[in-house]
Amino acid sequence: MPPQAIVVGCSAGGLSALHQLLGGLSGPLPVPMVVVCHSGSEDMRVFCELLASRSGLAVSEAEERQQPEPHHIYVAPSGYHLLLERTGRFALSVDPRVAFSRPSIDVLFESAAEVWGEHLIALLLTGANSDGAEGCVRVRRRGGTVIVQDPRTAQVPAMPSAALQLAGADHCLPLPEISLLLEALCS
Repeated sequence: MPPQAIVVGCSAGGLSALHQLLGGLSGPLPVPMVVVCHSGSEDMRVFCELLASRSGLAVSEAEERQQPEPHHIYVAPSGYHLLLERTGRFALSVDPRVAFSRPSIDVLFESAAEVWGEHLIALLLTGANSDGAEGCVRVRRRGGTVIVQDPRTAQVPAMPSAALQLAGADHCLPLPEISLLLEALCS
């Protein structure tokens, strides 16, 4: 079944990995892509501008109650958990940090799995902690597809390694191959 959304998590080395991932796409994907990156930045507008300028795709910060649209990339704002409500709209939360992070990849992945189930692709890239591993478990339990960057190709392998240990993956690939797989899964 074709996906209805793609959620992406990354941390250390994430901006570079996202540039490579988005640069490898032939164009916008026909589904929304929602990104949590532990960037350490207080203002994600510059992060969004960098992604948009390098990829040519529409990139913006997710907003409260916003409905994610196809062909668009949404980035979690700094200092807020980004999650999906049952209606499929975004919600922002200042609940306590999860895996030392806010925004948390786990929070996004787990809520997205409840909304999109088997129609969700979750992608976990480079990073320095285990955030995202629990979320990958939930995605797989709900029938979604989990793609993990091959830790040997990650700038920082801790995050993809933790996900593979805890959840496994439907696909574990070097970063350059992930763009091609996403396009194939979305066609």
